[in-house]
Amino acid sequence: MGKKQLTILVACGSGVATSTVAQESVKEICKEAGIPAKIIKCTMSEIQSKQDDVDLIMVTTNYRKPVSKPLIKVFGLISGIGMDKIKEDIVKTCNALLE
Repeated sequence: MGKKQLTILVACGSGVATSTVAQESVKEICKEAGIPAKIIKCTMSEIQSKQDDVDLIMVTTNYRKPVSKPLIKVFGLISGIGMDKIKEDIVKTCNALLE
């Protein structure tokens, strides 16, 4: 069996605009780092119901409810602020999950 694939949930307020931008960035980051990932988009309110089916959660705004999976704030992928740090976090977290 090959490397397992990570399932990443990308959530934003509406589940449309910003998560699409974030999703594309995350896809690109994973591809560059050779991380096999499937990305699912959702709204913030869907996180609770979807978190059991994913390995990692990424949000574009603050999310204060408890989650059972690692959570990364990725607003910087949209704003461009602190992008390198976020990329680093994503790669580090994904690699740790794949181990």
